[in-house]
Amino acid sequence: MARTVWDSTVGKKAIMAVSGLMMLLYLIVHMYGNLKIFFGPGTFNDYAHWLRTLGEPFLHYEWLLWIIRVGLVAAVVLHGVCAYQLSRLDRRARPVAYAHPRPRASYATRTMRWGGVILALFIVWHILDLTTGTVQRGFEPGHPYQNVVAAFHDWWNNVVYIVAMLALGLHIRHGFWSAAQTLGAGSAGRDRALKATANTLALLLTAGFIAVPVGVMTGIVS
Repeated sequence: MARTVWDSTVGKKAIMAVSGLMMLLYLIVHMYGNLKIFFGPGTFNDYAHWLRTLGEPFLHYEWLLWIIRVGLVAAVVLHGVCAYQLSRLDRRARPVAYAHPRPRASYATRTMRWGGVILALFIVWHILDLTTGTVQRGFEPGHPYQNVVAAFHDWWNNVVYIVAMLALGLHIRHGFWSAAQTLGAGSAGRDRALKATANTLALLLTAGFIAVPVGVMTGIVS
């Protein structure tokens, strides 16, 4: 059964839709947590510590956080692999280019592929920067507030982050709509509401994530 789903185009689209919605849910929660930085180091650091104690005493320290991380990695890999394979199948089905090339879709649709690559590379950088501290000078384990402020004092890190968040907004705008259509939520009566929801989610998440580096740059967060 699993093999049949994986081998079919419909199955790959369904996997992309479900994995995409899983990542979207995580992003909403992650943005909410990020915005706690505006309430000061105590609140932000306490929240980061609370995340590591989730599930105690049934689970050990950080176990639930690692379970979530592993689930997210699986979702990202499945999403990326299905996107690549569907792209290859689409090209094979249309080996001859259009006689009159012209944009046939929105800007977000045309940038989904390179936007996905940007986001994949950013995820790796973001983990090395603010989770493991591998690439951040003076990284302080257990002090997430201080690490975020230090990271966004580098102008080039702000540029990387903001560009990635703009790509994320475009990805969500088109991806949410595509996922809804794939999972059968789209209809003539719901299309307008789904498009409005996609636009709202994209705008709120982009603005919410970008607010953190902007807060550091303007001195609101210091």
